Amino acid sequence: MSGGPGPGPLAAMESWPVDHAAAVALGPGGEVTAAVGDLDRPFALASVTKPLFATAVLVAVEEESLGLDDPAGPEGSTVRHLLAHASGLGLDGLELARPGRRRIYSNAGYDVLGATLEAGTGLAPATYLAEAVLGPLGMATTALEGSPAHAATGTAADLARLVAELMAPRLLAPSTVATATAVAFPGLDGLVPGYGKQRPNDWGLGVEIKGTKDPHWTAPGGSPRTYGHFGRSGTFLWVDPDAGRALVVLTDRDFEAWAKPLWPALGTAVLAAPS
Repeated sequence: MSGGPGPGPLAAMESWPVDHAAAVALGPGGEVTAAVGDLDRPFALASVTKPLFATAVLVAVEEESLGLDDPAGPEGSTVRHLLAHASGLGLDGLELARPGRRRIYSNAGYDVLGATLEAGTGLAPATYLAEAVLGPLGMATTALEGSPAHAATGTAADLARLVAELMAPRLLAPSTVATATAVAFPGLDGLVPGYGKQRPNDWGLGVEIKGTKDPHWTAPGGSPRTYGHFGRSGTFLWVDPDAGRALVVLTDRDFEAWAKPLWPALGTAVLAAPS
């Protein structure tokens, strides 16, 4: 992506309190409209690994190696429950609720998904992700190096390719992306890490959905249908399907109080930028 558009609405990132950052804004159809920083510098993605790995699970579903309603995890839970943090598993694997009763953010649930994917495809999660998603999308510098919940590294250029796929699907069927980015198990309450209890805590399959959450880490004026994910390592991506805009931001400073005003402000600038 060298030689592409300038920073535009991303220029404010030059004053962010981080050592390194890279970002890409995208417009309708997934074209890059602004970029800043070293787009080829690898960053720890932390929980932005989840939507990346969820994409691999969705490919496996389309290939019929898995089914969204296949049993997985605790009794009564399915692949769909695990993708949507509705299996009842807690962050570290304790069974805290019956499936479909609460939205409980769970790294352990994604580890179960990894084992389920391996059982269905015969390939380790990192291998299947590389063959089914990273290779076809040209994400050559992204890799899964451990847990499918949080252990990928990647670049802003690569994550922009993933976002472009979500905006204008070619690898996945558009109907699959539509299912993944709609609310799964509507009405469930739960916690958003760093933002407290949300009623409801809407989530799709691998992505959080903004809904009525306020405050939120995406642009406050964005569509309730905005979906995405952020990571503890100071990373995030989101897509506003109604505005036809998207944003990928990677930093090397952990998510803390510094991010809460800056991330939404940047999102507002991206939504307000001329088409």
